[in-house]
Amino acid sequence: MGSRTPAPDEQPADGDGTPTADGVDDAGTGTTTRKSGTARAAGARSATGDTPSRSAGAAAATAASVPAIVLDAIRNLLSRPLASYQLILTMSFLLTAFGLVMVLSASSVEGYSKEGSAYGLFATQVIFALLGLVVFYLMLRVPVRLLRRFAAPAMFVAVVLLALVLIPGVGTLSQGARRWFVIYGLSVQPSELVKVALCIWGAHLLASRRRDNASLRELLVPLVPVAMLVCLLIILEPNLSTTITIAIIVGALLWFAGLPIKVFASFAVSGVVLAVILALAEGYRSQRVMSFLGNVDDPQGAGYQARQATYALANGGVFGVGLGQSSAKWNYLPNAHNDFIFAIIGEELGLLGGLMVVFLFVVLAYIGFRIAHRSTDPFLRLMSATITVLIIAQAFINIGYVIGLLPVTGIQLPLVSAGGTSTLTVLAMLGLLANAARHEPEAVATLTGGSPSRVARWLRLPTPVAYRQTRAESLRDRLDQRRSGGPRAAVAGGHGGRGPTTRRRPPSGRAPSADAGRGRRRFPLPWRRGAKTTQVPRDDRRQGRSSSRGGSTWGARSTTTGRAGGPAGRARPGPSPRGGVDYGVGYRGSGRNASGAGSGASGPHPRGAGGRANARGASVRGAGRW
Repeated sequence: MGSRTPAPDEQPADGDGTPTADGVDDAGTGTTTRKSGTARAAGARSATGDTPSRSAGAAAATAASVPAIVLDAIRNLLSRPLASYQLILTMSFLLTAFGLVMVLSASSVEGYSKEGSAYGLFATQVIFALLGLVVFYLMLRVPVRLLRRFAAPAMFVAVVLLALVLIPGVGTLSQGARRWFVIYGLSVQPSELVKVALCIWGAHLLASRRRDNASLRELLVPLVPVAMLVCLLIILEPNLSTTITIAIIVGALLWFAGLPIKVFASFAVSGVVLAVILALAEGYRSQRVMSFLGNVDDPQGAGYQARQATYALANGGVFGVGLGQSSAKWNYLPNAHNDFIFAIIGEELGLLGGLMVVFLFVVLAYIGFRIAHRSTDPFLRLMSATITVLIIAQAFINIGYVIGLLPVTGIQLPLVSAGGTSTLTVLAMLGLLANAARHEPEAVATLTGGSPSRVARWLRLPTPVAYRQTRAESLRDRLDQRRSGGPRAAVAGGHGGRGPTTRRRPPSGRAPSADAGRGRRRFPLPWRRGAKTTQVPRDDRRQGRSSSRGGSTWGARSTTTGRAGGPAGRARPGPSPRGGVDYGVGYRGSGRNASGAGSGASGPHPRGAGGRANARGASVRGAGRW
């Protein structure tokens, strides 16, 4: 008998008559019935469905890895030696360009109604932006020592200009205030120029007086009296909003200089009380405050601007009505191109546009504090932190009163609001930040050792110089050490809490005075808290002298224990020695006699005895209040 070939859809039974997965035994007859076509089709679909499931899994894995890829790219960007410098240039360009676009959109209607041209106010803003770029370039090129040398004369000139603007016939009276000079058709506001001068002079003054046991008088005089004189001249204009910004500058300087928290809090409370008194003393200011508190409900009175700004933001929604399509700028919202330009941004670009502006200023704040934290020069640390606080505080005060969280003060949105002198001064401050970024340790090593880029050659930017203490600062450290009765590095270890501290007795054999100890505990400066010691070994005197020219090699960085043994914990390699620049020397605690007689917290020096070797071989970097 011939054997029958089973059909393709038939499945033979097992040898014992047991049906297979696709068949059912029919009462022991040995024959099997075929499974329905539906089950076979389902099995086929399950077999072919593996490919879409694999694709979905791969897509999910890719989506999950996107944040990791973005974070890794950000880390790689920030790890570059010139990351801070490049980021500050990028943010300056973005904010300036975005501000010009929004000024053109917000001022077109008012410019046409007043001057007969929709580009009148925009042209003035472009002129000041170009002048600001020139000032940005000059601030980027100026050496740090020259900047500190002319800090006091610049402050004196700014105070004189504040006094001259109050003289009738010299200063221009506009809207009941005498705040401007008119020079060849361009108005200049001295109160904006004094902000830059105060940031530079205040940082220079406090950096020159950096000591562990600095008295309260050394921290406050003459900074606070000069600031009070400046505030008095600005109040006489009158201009309360600029007075608030001057108070912010002084507060930031004192905070980062190490003013005790109790004293700082008392000054802050006194400043707030004084600001409230000044706000209630003038009629229109008190009406604004009362309208903000809800005591005055006058839609056409003091709360008109805030109400119209709210309407503009509500009209914009999430995505906005489109660039240039705002209805609030058609004389519904006063000062739409100046104080309330954020309302126009919210109306034309929506919630997304407003969040983009906030994001740009948050990134700028991070870059500014990064520069301040990474700088070894105490002057650049103070100046960078103060400038960052000033710009960010102005931005968020402006955004706060536009969205209704603060009373209307008249502070402009930096680089975005229309205002020639304000744009000029903010770009000058950003130029100073870029200058400080080029003086970061790793940036100095890179710019000194490698060949300059094409842009640097075209701009003729000078090579930054590593920070070193001046003779006056070194002498001040030696005198301070004698008064305190202990080596600098040991004091730094005590403040950082990284190990036992050592205290050397004075030559007379007596213990240090209690006043000195109280002074150190009372006024620990920010760069002294949590200090770390950077060791840079030297082979001979000639190599130490040539470090500023790029002839030395960067050594290992380690944290000291305060004993004469040297590093504690695991040492990690320093930045790339490509430039061969000792960019760590000269910082706080690296005076000529910082380690006593040839040994101290930094360990023995290859050149033998004396503090002169340690002046070139070790530096202390503090964590600061940030």
